[in-house]
Amino acid sequence: MSLKLRDLIRQVRKCKTAAEERAVIAREAAMIRTAIREEQEQYRHRNVAKLLFMHMLGYPTHFGQLECLKLIASPHFPEKRIGYLGLLLLLPEEAEVLMLATNTLKNDMNSPNRFAAGLALVAFGNLATADMGRDLASEVDRHLKSTSPYLRKKAALAMSRCLTKVPEMIEDFADRMVSLLKDRNHGVLLTAVQLLTQHGIRSRAGGRRSHRSLLTGPASYSPPSLRKG
Repeated sequence: MSLKLRDLIRQVRKCKTAAEERAVIAREAAMIRTAIREEQEQYRHRNVAKLLFMHMLGYPTHFGQLECLKLIASPHFPEKRIGYLGLLLLLPEEAEVLMLATNTLKNDMNSPNRFAAGLALVAFGNLATADMGRDLASEVDRHLKSTSPYLRKKAALAMSRCLTKVPEMIEDFADRMVSLLKDRNHGVLLTAVQLLTQHGIRSRAGGRRSHRSLLTGPASYSPPSLRKG
């Protein structure tokens, strides 16, 4: 049976040479490959956690990418959290298997558990491709209207990624982005400013939008916390 994460860390720290460390990692990587091949589900979250540690040390971990996709589909939040962390660190944006996560991201964004939805929004904000942006833009937009500031600020950052990958959608969400500037939560305001600044969006008087790079809003805007009354 493969080691627990803390035991692997202890063994690596005991190594006195780089060769010893490579031997420990190679042995454990072989055990993880065996567990993956034999579909040992009870050790999946542990194995992904160890792969994250190996990744931090600079060792190849591409063979564990599908395990991350399996974990994010888990109904158990602790496993889902490890899966999303692995997804963010072990899968590059150009990984072909990333498209397999689209349906799971959509399900989690629609989850009643705000923390699961938050994980999906963070993953989308870091890894979304153009196709994923088109498929999931409506889910992200729904969270921009959420009653939870926790979800609104994550949705704003996710929308920034979406518009970076699919710039032709800026006009569709222009009014929604301006409305975030009226939010009373400072965390949401910060992410809204980042979203608007990143896409070169400017406010002007007159209230008419003439180009996708111009997003009109109130010229005399002031933060909610500074308004009188």
